[in-house]
Amino acid sequence: MKIGVIGAGSWGTSLAILLVGKKFDVTLWMRREELRQKMVQAHENSDYLPGVFLPKSLKLTTDLENAVREKDLIVLAIPSHAVKEMAGRIKKFLRGDTIVVNTAKGLAEGSLKRLSEVIIEKLQPDSSCRIAVLSGPNHAEEVSRCMPAATVVAAHDAALAEKVQDIFMTSYFRVYTNSDIIGVELGGALKNVIALGAGVCDGLNYGDNTKAALLTRGLVEITRLGLVLGAKRGTFSGLTGFGDLFVTCNSTHSRNRYVGMMLGKGHTIEEITSEMKMVAEGIKTTRAAYELSLRHGVEMPITKEMYAIIFQKGNPRAAVTNLMQRKKTHETEETAFE
Repeated sequence: MKIGVIGAGSWGTSLAILLVGKKFDVTLWMRREELRQKMVQAHENSDYLPGVFLPKSLKLTTDLENAVREKDLIVLAIPSHAVKEMAGRIKKFLRGDTIVVNTAKGLAEGSLKRLSEVIIEKLQPDSSCRIAVLSGPNHAEEVSRCMPAATVVAAHDAALAEKVQDIFMTSYFRVYTNSDIIGVELGGALKNVIALGAGVCDGLNYGDNTKAALLTRGLVEITRLGLVLGAKRGTFSGLTGFGDLFVTCNSTHSRNRYVGMMLGKGHTIEEITSEMKMVAEGIKTTRAAYELSLRHGVEMPITKEMYAIIFQKGNPRAAVTNLMQRKKTHETEETAFE
């Protein structure tokens, strides 16, 4: 099988290594020739995944046509804001039966659509049968070092999901299938918003009780919006819901938690992002999630406060106070007293 991985960040590089390990013919595409030359010479991606050896059989290129043409499967491992443009660029090189697996986690700015919807629109209306989504609690720093992890692949077509499952499954990377592509994508995107909030709590030096409350109530509002948009409740209890939320809110590898932590310490979003090499998807997703909550009349108080902190220069400590002093209510809608 011939595979093209688009995006040589930490996750794209990690997945390329995984797929080469399964004896597939893998080409990894990157934008910068400077990075390609560094990777060829050092046999590692020192910019995004230092200390991890690159297999000699992994092909490296900056030629997009070379990475896409005549491939059986394409992996999109690029920031969410670049997905629409990239889908348009690769369209002319794709075979009609090529599978496209998206790994980016976010929502489209403006349209607020899920990324699989964006990809389908850019390719062709009948391409949904070959579009899949890979999402879960997976830090590249660990997967690239063969530490045991699990993930989810979702698609509209069960046979496609199972085929992608077989392609990515290894002894250290367990892949589950899920028919709820809406829930899988929303869980992967929206948990980044809550992770920003978790980082704010850490930056303010709050404790475990605070973090537990934030994660629990964060999952409630993720689920609340997800159900309105057509997702299944059970998805948010799984790997791409609670699992991804837990790891992103707590891990030192989490870029979104880091951004939140710096916000909690008093830094501005401009100061924080100017010093980062990689993208914290939660920043753009916070705006999209807030706009979706308004559009559908869904109560998302944590998202609302994170929007105020990032885009309205809100005070982090005041945001926590706002959340704590909201009107009293029942824990869940299902258990409210009659």
